[in-house]
Amino acid sequence: MKFMKIGSKPDSFKTDGNNVRFVENELASDISVDVDGSRFCLHKFPLLSKCACLQKLLSSTDKNNSDEVDISGIPGGPTAFETCAKFCYGMTVTLSAYNVVATRCAAEYLGMHETVEKGNLIYKIDVFLNSSLFRSWKDSIIVLQTTKPFLPLSEDLKLVSLCIDAIANKACVNVSHVEWSYTYNRKKLPEENSGADQIKAREVPHDWWVEDLCELEIDYYKRVIMNIKTKCILGGEVIGEALKAYAYRRLLGFNKGVMEQGDLLKHKTIIETLVWLLPAEKDSVSCGFLLKLLKAVTMVNSGEMVKEQLVRRIGQQLEEASMPELLIKSYQGSETLYDVELVQKIVMEFMRRDHNSEIEIQDDEDGFEVQEIRKLPGILSEASKLMVAKLIDSYLTEIAKDPNLPASKFIDLAENVTTISRPAHDGLYRAIDMFLKEHPGITKGEKKRMCKLMDCRKLSVEACMHAVQNDRLPLRVVVQVLFFEQVRAAASSGSSTPDLPRGMGRELRSCGTYGSSRSVPTVMEDEWEAVATEEEMRALKSEIAALKLQEESGRKSMDKAGVTAISKMRSLIKSKKIFGKKLQLQSKGGGEKNNGGGSDSSESLGSMNAGEEAAKTATPSRSLTRRVSVS
Repeated sequence: MKFMKIGSKPDSFKTDGNNVRFVENELASDISVDVDGSRFCLHKFPLLSKCACLQKLLSSTDKNNSDEVDISGIPGGPTAFETCAKFCYGMTVTLSAYNVVATRCAAEYLGMHETVEKGNLIYKIDVFLNSSLFRSWKDSIIVLQTTKPFLPLSEDLKLVSLCIDAIANKACVNVSHVEWSYTYNRKKLPEENSGADQIKAREVPHDWWVEDLCELEIDYYKRVIMNIKTKCILGGEVIGEALKAYAYRRLLGFNKGVMEQGDLLKHKTIIETLVWLLPAEKDSVSCGFLLKLLKAVTMVNSGEMVKEQLVRRIGQQLEEASMPELLIKSYQGSETLYDVELVQKIVMEFMRRDHNSEIEIQDDEDGFEVQEIRKLPGILSEASKLMVAKLIDSYLTEIAKDPNLPASKFIDLAENVTTISRPAHDGLYRAIDMFLKEHPGITKGEKKRMCKLMDCRKLSVEACMHAVQNDRLPLRVVVQVLFFEQVRAAASSGSSTPDLPRGMGRELRSCGTYGSSRSVPTVMEDEWEAVATEEEMRALKSEIAALKLQEESGRKSMDKAGVTAISKMRSLIKSKKIFGKKLQLQSKGGGEKNNGGGSDSSESLGSMNAGEEAAKTATPSRSLTRRVSVS
């Protein structure tokens, strides 16, 4: 820290212990100055020769024959006045970054300008600031901090703006030219782990200034960051790192996604300011940091505009998020544990980026403007969409544990990512199973709508084994899972799938469109709500267990067991009348469907029949691919 000494005479100010201060001198004091309850017994000549304010005050008191002056409004109080008085006496005064602002403001109040006397205190302080303190990194920060108690005078004297400009200029200096001391302990450097003998001279990091600025209050911090951004020298990543460091320092519990008790209004101001200062660049801050900001905004009940800004930013990089980061708790008396609607807005913002964009092209032909609309493909990669789909599956599994979560919110969120093609639906199955377990009283329509989100063909062997034993699922879903598991088992053994009875094959294959965004079969309510008896469920379980053993037995036993399994499934389905109504509708309206006026279900059915004919001449593996991937 830099300092300056003014004057050469020894300090001779004394006190009697009763807030009375005087100068040890042969001459008796001839003026009394009262400053905020402290009394100074001094001499007129040294003070009046340098202080225009005292000259005016004494001239008015002389008319009343009084030598007492009251200057209780002086900035800095008795301490700052004593420093100025010592300067008037020529005593040694030490100025530093901690007391220079108070002294400068007090000198301004006393009128210690050059017009009163050459080389007066104001002139010396200004020289000290410009030639020394503003050239020091940490001293500039300290000086800026000390201007706060003296507003608005320190602002009028341009001390605040000069400090901010000096700090911003240093932060934007090329790191190769940084030679001053700074704080940097957020990251443990590699050379610190290699022993003292191997410590090498390291390069100055680009965000070397971040921690020191965390000492500033939010209003000054905002102005410094704005000044730095105006200079357009530092990248958005550095600004983002600065905002992140400030949030962790100033908001206790922010890193854990909670807000500890404190000044709510102050926390709200900090959070909203940080959101406002976010750089425009997409990757300037991590998605995790944005989600923590969103949680904090929700906790302090900030305005909707702040939330919307964060939702847009998070939606641009949602693929970077993790499931725990999405768990934003609900506040303001909400019944649900988590704010699902807010996450749904984020997902919708993410999916909106993949919608076709439109551009207008204007062409002047014969003096007329022609506008052409051209569609551009979405900008999201398949990898990004798949990551978000898996993320939402995990999120659905977690929020499904909330007993107060309505099925409509669960379904609406899941439907936002149904257009994303996923190779496996195990995560979605786990979420649905968890919701059905925690919400046994959902309606028939909700269960139907929820189960349609899942494609049984995309369940793994483990998920299929669990599904066929899951009494929470509608019987139709269990039958679908069992059928497609039998098809998969036949293919893995190298055999062809067993021939199915004509009506049975059509019905089970029409179930293959289940979960498809292209074609969804019409399903009667009783078909979805059919529940197998305990004996029938044991039969299904035994059949799926047999199918697993068949992988080790051979092709002939597989074909035989497959026919047996399908036969038993058919008997079970008939006993529950699952497909009865649908078969009647098909027999009555078959002619109309064949004439090209059929429903989505009939279209999928035709596609499956075509795939079955092609399978007769293909290898077993290719045959399975054609049959399963159709629709």
